[in-house]
Amino acid sequence: MVSGVDFARWLRHLCTPAWAGRRVFPVRVLDAIETAIGRGEATHRGQIRFVVEAALTPRHLFHGLTARGRALQVFSELRVWDTEHNNGVLIYLLLADRRVEIVADRGIHALAREHWQPICQAMEAAFRAGRFQQGVIEGVEALADQLEGHFPGDGPMPNELPDRPVLI
Repeated sequence: MVSGVDFARWLRHLCTPAWAGRRVFPVRVLDAIETAIGRGEATHRGQIRFVVEAALTPRHLFHGLTARGRALQVFSELRVWDTEHNNGVLIYLLLADRRVEIVADRGIHALAREHWQPICQAMEAAFRAGRFQQGVIEGVEALADQLEGHFPGDGPMPNELPDRPVLI
């Protein structure tokens, strides 16, 4: 890194095409992830969204946007916060960096970021090994376990956010 510029990161992002998310997450994998999200949401009061972004734009990179910062932007852009009980949770994967961030709305405030870190780290390890589908599904299941322990479902909850993963 020279003068605060991470050239390797720039190169990764510039060389990661927009279609890379579709290559790693084809329709059958998106279907399996959607099913896992729906299955998990039946056990707790949270609303989970999973988003994959292939790479950041040069503008984002120039401004030093981190995966966490971008996850917060996506959380807002997709209105994950817009649920009746403020119980939206975003799992964000920045593919070029192989970084996972989990952002939770204020209704899920009882779980601090340290609850999410082991889930993110396990998913990142699976991605480094090329196990994308397995990593996401295990991450969704681990997140559902955390949410069920703190926010158990007490009967049918409306599904306020789509379960279908989003590829940006």
